[in-house]
Amino acid sequence: MKAVFALLCSLLLAPTLVWGAPTAEEILAASDAIRNPGKPFSVTVTLTEFQARKQVDTSTLVSYSRINQTGGQFSSLIRFVQPARDAGKLMLKNGNDMWFYDPVSKASVRLSPQQRLLGQASNGDVATVNLARDYKASLAATEAVQDGEGKSRSAHKLMLTAGSPDVTYASIEMWVDAANNQPIKAKFFAESARLLKTAFYRKYQPQLGTDRPTETVIIDGLNPQSVTILRLSDYVARAIPDTWFQRDFLPRFQPD
Repeated sequence: MKAVFALLCSLLLAPTLVWGAPTAEEILAASDAIRNPGKPFSVTVTLTEFQARKQVDTSTLVSYSRINQTGGQFSSLIRFVQPARDAGKLMLKNGNDMWFYDPVSKASVRLSPQQRLLGQASNGDVATVNLARDYKASLAATEAVQDGEGKSRSAHKLMLTAGSPDVTYASIEMWVDAANNQPIKAKFFAESARLLKTAFYRKYQPQLGTDRPTETVIIDGLNPQSVTILRLSDYVARAIPDTWFQRDFLPRFQPD
């Protein structure tokens, strides 16, 4: 009788345990909310490229982002600040469409999110993105993983597959902290399944209401001596006009 009672209890409790567990999509969405503020904001992005631990290039940009109410994905206007030769140039991402504007030639040209911007950082890496909107997620495992500071953390391993061909990566493996949904690590793959890069999200600091990663270390998939560090600073919640995300407005854009 005791064995039968124990079996009945396990059967009754099992659905509760399954129903109470977060889905892969919910884990990914929670991770997105940690990487990205839900309100319109600006942030300074500093990219620094290293080869064999020696700095070879750097660039500073300011990104203005907010959620597009029609599709739920972010729209971003990115202004180049440094180096001086690039100051005033703009990138616009609206949905999965991306444009580059040069104030000298006064021409705007279409860009690919996959195109490299500096070092291992692509155009799509500097634009604010909700991965849950562009990728289908499945839970592969819950396992220990080493974070960007060398600490072991229990994490959900998510497998992400692109929902459309015009996103930055064909597939992503992502590790999200099982306790707090903080993104820890990600591997990005081409359509051929070749590893393009590995990223570690680290240096969490309070920014606009929660702890967010302020540094991403991006390592080349073939050459681990090729590293780019993406730093985020000066988060500011702000109103952003609709016109800033229109391609025709780029020649008239003036930062506040």
